[in-house]
Amino acid sequence: MTITGYQLIGNTVSRLGTQSFTGQNRLTNTPLDPVFYEATPAEIDRAVHLADEAFWTYRKKSGAERAAFLDAIAEEMLALGDELIQTTQRETALAEGRLLGERGRTIGQLRLFADFIRDNAWLRPIIAPAQPDRTPLPRPNLRQQQLALGPVAIFGASNFPFAFSVAGGDTVSALAAGCPVVFKAHPAHPITCELVGTAILKAAQRTHMPEGVFSMVHGVSHRVGETLVAHPLLKAVGFTGSFRGGKALYDLAVRRNEPIPVYAEMGSTNPVFFLPGALAGDTAGL
Repeated sequence: MTITGYQLIGNTVSRLGTQSFTGQNRLTNTPLDPVFYEATPAEIDRAVHLADEAFWTYRKKSGAERAAFLDAIAEEMLALGDELIQTTQRETALAEGRLLGERGRTIGQLRLFADFIRDNAWLRPIIAPAQPDRTPLPRPNLRQQQLALGPVAIFGASNFPFAFSVAGGDTVSALAAGCPVVFKAHPAHPITCELVGTAILKAAQRTHMPEGVFSMVHGVSHRVGETLVAHPLLKAVGFTGSFRGGKALYDLAVRRNEPIPVYAEMGSTNPVFFLPGALAGDTAGL
C-alpha cells in the first residue's frame, strides 16, 4: 500500500501544512519514508465538521448496520497481512509474536463489539407508563435509552500500536455507540496508523457509512491535540498515555464553554522494591 503521510479526512487525503516529521525504524535507528505532515487548524476543523455531519446519519444506523461496519474493519485489518506486522515491527521494534497476539486481540475486540450491538439490546430501553392517579403525586410517562454523544476525539497509545490505537478499544467503542471518530495518530508509529486508518475507511465505504464517520490527523506538537479537544462540535475525548498529557487534555476540556468528558487511561508509577542486600551494599547511592 502506498503511504501518503497526509491527513485522512473523510474520504479524502489532505496536506495543507508545512510542519513535518518522519517515522523511525527502531531496529536501525534511521528515519522511514515518507515524510508526515502535521494537521493544520483548518484540517482539524474540516475533520470535526465532517464528523458532526456524519453523526446525524450514523446515529440512526441500526445495531446490525454498525456491526457490519465493525466486522468489515476486522476483515480489512486482517487483509493487510504481513505488511502490517512487518511495518509495525520496524516502527516499534516489538517482536513478531507480540504483534500477532495484539492484532488478534484487536480483531477480537472489533468482533466482540459487533456481536454486542447487533440486536440493539445494548440500548437498554426503559418505558415507565404514566400513572395519572398515583398519590400523592401523579407520574408522567418516562422513557430512557442509551444515546450516542456525538463526534469523539481518540488519542492512541505509543506502546500498543494495534489494541490501543487506530482500531483499538476506544475507537471501536465509540463507533459501536454511534459516535464518529477523529483519531489523533501517534507519531511513534505513523505508518502503522495510516495503514489501519485506510483499512477503516475502506470498511466504511464497503458498508455505506456516511463520509466523516472516521478521520485521522497527524502531529507531534501539542497544538494539534489542543485544537482538536477545543473544537466546539466535539463531544468527548478518549485518551491512553501519560498522566501529564491526559491531565492537560482534561484541563482543556473542562475549561470549554461546553465542558466535555475525557475518558483517560493515564500512566502510573510502578512500585520499586529494594532488598536488604541492595540497601546494605549501596545505601548512599540509592
